[in-house]
Parts: sequence; C-alpha cells; structure tokens
Amino acid sequence: MAENTITTGTPTTKDGGSTVIVDAVVAKVAGIAAAEVPGVHALGGGAARVIGNIRQAVGSKDYAQGVSVEVGETEVAADIAIQVDYPEQLQRVAGNVRKAVHEAITDLVGMKVAEINVTVVDVFIPGDDDEDTADEARVN
Repeated sequence: MAENTITTGTPTTKDGGSTVIVDAVVAKVAGIAAAEVPGVHALGGGAARVIGNIRQAVGSKDYAQGVSVEVGETEVAADIAIQVDYPEQLQRVAGNVRKAVHEAITDLVGMKVAEINVTVVDVFIPGDDDEDTADEARVN
C-alpha cells in the first residue's frame, strides 16, 4: 500500500520549495496528543494493544497505535480508539481527546480538522490484569 503524503502551505523561502508531511506523522501527532489526556489508559483495541505491548517489550513504541487518519489537501479526519480508566466519565474523556487532537493537528501540523471520531473500546479497571497474572502463576 502506498503511503500518502500531503504538501502544505506555499513556498516562503527565497529558493522556493514545499513542505511534505507524511500521513504517519499526522497519526503520530494525534496519538501522542490523545495519550496525554487524563483518563486515557491506552490507545487502540485489544489486538492493537497486544502488538503495542510486544513492541514496547523490545524497546519500541508505536505512538500512532489506535489512530487512523485520512489526510486531504487542506483537512484531516481522524479516528481514535481509546481505553479509559475506571471510573472516569467516558463522554468527558472522549471530548477531551477530541479537543487535544484537534489542537495538536491545527497547531503542530498546520491543517484544518474535518472531524475527529473517538471510540471507547474498553474500560481499564485497576487490578483486573493483576488477578489474571496471579491465576496464571498458580497454575504451573
């Protein structure tokens, strides 16, 4: 699959030229902004989080995990999947993610935002993962 690129702005230097921003960069900016929102435990659905945990174990992190962007000539649309900490208000966290991603794309990428869709795919309950590991440790 070919990776899309966008060219933004008009040449402003004496020697001309243009700026090209790859879609993956826009997705990474959106992912970092979303992950920094209080109440967001992780980005992506179950499979994406498993792959993300594997990457993190080998020293790499995918900042665009759970983020899909569609970049046009002047606008960006983003779909973001999040896991929210319990007992955070889901609508508030999703709204804060939408706002943070909108600001990041506008300020850092310099493009307009057509839409940002946030999907809450899970709620993280502290202790749930700990219990699973304790059960696995008992059954040796």
